[in-house]
Amino acid sequence: MSTHSEEEAGPQGLASALVEKGALTSDWLPAFDAVPRHLFVPDVIWPGRAGMNRQDDRVIRSEEPETWWQAVYRDAPITTQWDDGAYTGPGKGQIPSSSNSMPSMVFSMLDALSAEKGHKVLEIGTGTGWNAALLSHRVGAGQVVTVEVDEATARDARKRLSDAGFDPVSIIGDGAEGYPAGAPYDRVIATASIGRVPRQWVAQTRPDGLIVAPWGPTYGGEAVVRLAVATDGTATGGFLGSSAFMRLRAQRTGRKHVREYLGGRKWPADGRRSMTGVSPESVGDWPVMFAIGVQVPEAFPWAETYDDGSYTLWLRDTAVTSWATVDYEPGRAEFEVRQSGPRNLWDEVVAAYLWWDAQGRPGFGRFGLTVDSEGERVWLDRPDRPVPVLGGEGR
Repeated sequence: MSTHSEEEAGPQGLASALVEKGALTSDWLPAFDAVPRHLFVPDVIWPGRAGMNRQDDRVIRSEEPETWWQAVYRDAPITTQWDDGAYTGPGKGQIPSSSNSMPSMVFSMLDALSAEKGHKVLEIGTGTGWNAALLSHRVGAGQVVTVEVDEATARDARKRLSDAGFDPVSIIGDGAEGYPAGAPYDRVIATASIGRVPRQWVAQTRPDGLIVAPWGPTYGGEAVVRLAVATDGTATGGFLGSSAFMRLRAQRTGRKHVREYLGGRKWPADGRRSMTGVSPESVGDWPVMFAIGVQVPEAFPWAETYDDGSYTLWLRDTAVTSWATVDYEPGRAEFEVRQSGPRNLWDEVVAAYLWWDAQGRPGFGRFGLTVDSEGERVWLDRPDRPVPVLGGEGR
C-alpha cells in the first residue's frame, strides 16, 4: 500500500501508543511484531471508536485504502460483521456480531491470562483470528484451540491464520460448550462477553489454571474477570477493568418491545405514579450500571431521548411482567416515576444505587466473582462479602 505513512499510522505507531498506555508489555512485543494486525482485518470494515460502542460507516479497502489502514492501526475496535452475517451494507446493520477487538483490550487481557510457552490455551470466539495468532506465537500453535460459532467467520479466520504461518486447532461450534476433546487447558480466554460462566469452561480447566473473560449482568456494565480454578472445581477471582464485548451467542437474550409490556394500551397504562429524588443521570455510568445489574437481575434499561435534552428512562424485565419509566428533565430535583407489574423496577434500581453509594462508589477493581456448585456470586472486596440480590430470580 503506497498511500500511507507507517510513521503516522502503522504498527510502530500503534505499538508506541499501547506501550504508553501500559497495555502492551515488553514480553508481548515480540508477538505484536510477528503478528501484524492488518493481516487479520478483512477488506470491508466498520471502524469503531475507542471506549465507545459506536461504529463509523462502512469502509472498503479497495475504495479507501488510507482510511482502512488508519482504522487498522488505531487503538479502537473494528466491527467486521453485522446481524450474524445477514447484513452486508452499505451503511450499518442492527447488531454488530463479530469484530477485531480494541488492541489495548486485546493485550490487557492477554497479559492477564499469563500464558507461557507450552501452556494449552482454549480461546472462545476466533473472530478475525488475530488473538489466536498472537497466542499461537506465544505458546505454540499446536497448543491453541480456538472455537468460533459462525462458519463463515471461522473459515475466513483459518485462511488468515494459515497465510500468516499459524495452524492452531480451529473448531466451528458453540463456545459455551468449550472443546472437551482438547481438555484439560491451562488457560481459557473469551473474546465474547458472558453473564454467567459456562460450567464447561471451569470443568475443562486444570486446577491452578486461569479463565479470563468479559462478564456483565443483563442490565449493563461489564468488566474483565480473571478466575483461578481450584482443585475442588470452584473458580474465583477479581474484576480487572471495564470492557464492552459482543455477547456470546448462546447467552444472548431477546428483548420484547415496550408494547408487549403495555398490553396494547398507551403509556402510562396501569403504571403507578410516584416521584423520586434520585436522578436517572446518577445511574447511567458503566460501573454503577454493573453494580445495579448484579443486584437487579434480569432487567434492562433503555433511554428514549428528546430534542430538548430531556429523556425517559425505561426499565423492563426479561420475563415481560414489569416495567417502569422515569422522566428526566434538566435542572429538576425530582422526577416523575411510573411502575407496573409485580416488580417495582425503579425502586430496585434506587436501592441498588444507594447500596453502591454507601460502599464508597466502588469501581470494578473492588468486585470479584466466585463460581461453585451453588451457582455464581459477585462479591465486594472479598469472597465472603456477596453483593445483595434485590429482585427477580437471583443467580
